Amino acid sequence: MRYVKVSWSHDFPDEPVLYLSELGEDGYEVRKVQVYRDGRCEWADETFETATVGLSEIPFPPLADISSQPEFTAELITSEEFERAWEGARLNS
Repeated sequence: MRYVKVSWSHDFPDEPVLYLSELGEDGYEVRKVQVYRDGRCEWADETFETATVGLSEIPFPPLADISSQPEFTAELITSEEFERAWEGARLNS
């Protein structure tokens, strides 16, 4: 498994500012957390999604490709950092 964090710098009040994803060996998302500017979190996995959060249907792109766009910063994170965000999102939903 790989764990990634993507920050999105924007002024849209109803869009997430942070995405955290757990990726399988095939590059597809297994679990995802979206964090909003107001602190609200949403989550998705293979058995649960909502109208505003779901797993991507394509493999996750290379981090360099994401970070090459000025509004995005992508980086690898530890499994522990992802699990903290995952548990927090699940508890607060």
